[in-house]
Amino acid sequence: MKPLLRNILINCGALMVISHFLPTFTISGGVKGWLTAAVGIMIANFLVVPFMKVLLLPLNLLTLGIFSWAGNILALYILVITVPSISIANYQFPGTVLGGFAISKMDLNTFQVAAVASFFLAVIMHMTHWLID
Repeated sequence: MKPLLRNILINCGALMVISHFLPTFTISGGVKGWLTAAVGIMIANFLVVPFMKVLLLPLNLLTLGIFSWAGNILALYILVITVPSISIANYQFPGTVLGGFAISKMDLNTFQVAAVASFFLAVIMHMTHWLID
């Protein structure tokens, strides 16, 4: 029971961080919406992502593992479709300067926002699990 609750809390925290940095990735419904989204991410990671990795295995072998990220994007996109409290919209990045490097402004469509959210979700969840274990 403890690993299940820990996984839900890690997912909920990762979703909070992502929704803070990507304003068009929103979760509505208060605490119930956050918990529903966290449980949905957990179910997607246990059911959808392994299936997608097997399905996309030939492309993953050709790209030396880089294409495994596509399974996570598709799982997040399926989750957005099935869970009504999660929504993703287009995002207009205003641009910034980081350490002397200028990142220009850009318009991201829904799929690109899902890709960015999926990348950060995977990084935050893996780093948190690594720190706890």
